[in-house]
Order: sequence, then structure tokens, then C-alpha cells
Amino acid sequence: MTRRTLLASAFAALQRGQIDAAIARIQAATANNHVSAAALFVEQGATRIAKGFGQARTENEVFLLASITKPMTAAGLMKLTERRQIKLDDPVVKYIPEFTGGDRSLVTVRMLLTHTSGLPDMLPDNEALRKRHAPLKDFVAGACKTPLLFKPGTQCKYQSMGILLAAEIAERVTRIPFRDFLREEIFAPLAMTQTSLGLGGRRIPDLAQCQVPNPNDDWNWNTPYWRDLGAPWGGAHASAHDVARFLRAFLEPSGTPLPAPIAKSMIENHNQGLNKPWGIGFMIEPGTFGKACSPRTYGHYGSTGTVCWADPAKKLLCVLLTTKPADQSRAGLLGPVSDLVSAAT
Repeated sequence: MTRRTLLASAFAALQRGQIDAAIARIQAATANNHVSAAALFVEQGATRIAKGFGQARTENEVFLLASITKPMTAAGLMKLTERRQIKLDDPVVKYIPEFTGGDRSLVTVRMLLTHTSGLPDMLPDNEALRKRHAPLKDFVAGACKTPLLFKPGTQCKYQSMGILLAAEIAERVTRIPFRDFLREEIFAPLAMTQTSLGLGGRRIPDLAQCQVPNPNDDWNWNTPYWRDLGAPWGGAHASAHDVARFLRAFLEPSGTPLPAPIAKSMIENHNQGLNKPWGIGFMIEPGTFGKACSPRTYGHYGSTGTVCWADPAKKLLCVLLTTKPADQSRAGLLGPVSDLVSAAT
């Protein structure tokens, strides 16, 4: 089937006007180089639309995902719960003995994955760590000592350092580098051949380049240091098609890579009674993604200018990867495209 035929059949199932408008919006943003590169993937059942824009060489261009990495890391932890190597309600100190003092004994593995641990999003010396090209073990050491912002389990506040410690637990339990663990246990079973935590052996020029505000810094998003650090809260690379494969594993769980009950639990609210709902790694708060999405929609944004979501009620998923930082593209591109796609059914 030719690409033109594929697009025609896709429009037969989805409202052509909404999809055309979404594509036009991305084309307009890339035509004047406001956004250097983008890739869109939309799927509903057997209907798929994939397109690259701007400097993206194909629809399979590989982008730095930023925080879309978080649910991937969470999926790795859930693989270990399936094997009973860890339990979500175990205290973190059981696996990381140096995580002690104050209320740290109250922090559980689940809290790391649902943003309820009290840990900060970033460490106070985050920039200093990056400037000296600190390894992940230095971030782990800092996360074990930094003061908690609130009593664990009493509120939800976004925290990348919780995701970092979750990955550290997985690495200590398996004794396998976490990037290798994700590749073997999550990416490979889903045929996510263009996905890696870190560079995965690729050259930086072969990847979409982030439009960084600090191009001369040797620790920005495009540098060898950051691209290959393998930060479990934001260091994965993938194509839009591969991100869609990951979303699909929760939209229609098949037992690969996680049993259906575990996969379904990841897109359910684990923060009952708190200020914000959250799944295991996934954003699930109604209204977070497209305006026409159902309340059951799950997904994630990334600070590099990325968004992915799936709506179980519509059997619809959308991935939009761009090179424009989210603080400059969420309101004008990521959000409006999600609105249009969500209204296409």
C-alpha cells in the first residue's frame, strides 16, 4: 500500500477535517522553522497516520523524549513486581539502605512512581551536577540526602528524583544496567527497535536536534553528556511509531511485556483522596490532553517538546514529537494538535 493510499484509508475512518487541520498546524509551525522538526503518529484500530515535518528526514525520525521516559521506567519497575522481586508498598529503604532519616522510612516504591514521595523534581544543585558532567550515581546520592518537601503520601507533586530512585532500585535488584534492562524487558518485546535509554550506540547528528536555549553549554539536551546519561526520568530516545507501540501495550494489553492486570493498573488512579490523580508513571488527570479525550485518557508530556496519549474509550492514540521545548510549544502546538486529533472521532 502506498503512503497516499494509507492516508486516504485513514481519513475514511477519522474525520478528515480534524486530521487535515492538525497536519496543517504542524506544517505551519515547521514551514517558518519556528519548529525545526516534528513527527506525528495517530492510530485508531487498524487505521494509522504517520508523517514527518520540517527537518525530520522521515516519519521515523528519532527524538529525545524527555519525560515520556517516566512511564517507560515505571513499566520496568512493574516487570519486577510481576516477578515478585519488588513490591509497590515496600519501603524504599529496603532496597536503598542509605535512603534514611526523617520521614524517608515512610516512602514506598509506589510513591516514587506516583509523585507522592515528597522528593523534589530536581535537586538544588541540579545545574552544578550537569555542568560538571556528574554520573547518575551522584544524582542518586543527592536524592538520598535532599530534604523531603512534604510528608510522604499526603500530596502529589511532580518529582523526577522519585523516578530516578525507582530506576536505582531496579538496577540494584537485577544487577543489570537499567538501560539494558529496559531494552531487554520492555523495548525488545514490543519491537521498539528505534528506542533506547541513552544514545543506544547512535550518533547525535543522526537524531533530531533540540532547539536548546543554551546552545553553547556543554551539558544541554544536544550534548554527548546529556544524550547518553540515560536519565530514567527523561533520557530516552524513540520514534513516534515506537512511542505508539508503547502506548498500545496499555490500550489493548496482550500480556507483552506486562500481564493485562498489571498493565491496566498502570493507567488507574493510585492517588485516591489526594490533590492530583496519577497512574503508575502515567498522567491520567482529565483535561490534560485533547479537549475531546475521555476521562480515561493516559499519557505524558516531555519538556523537549513531546506529547503522547491514548484514549481507551475511543481506542485512539496520538504521538507528537517536536524539537521545540514544551514551554514554547505546548500552548501553541502540542495542545492544539491533541485537541484536533481527539475530536477526529
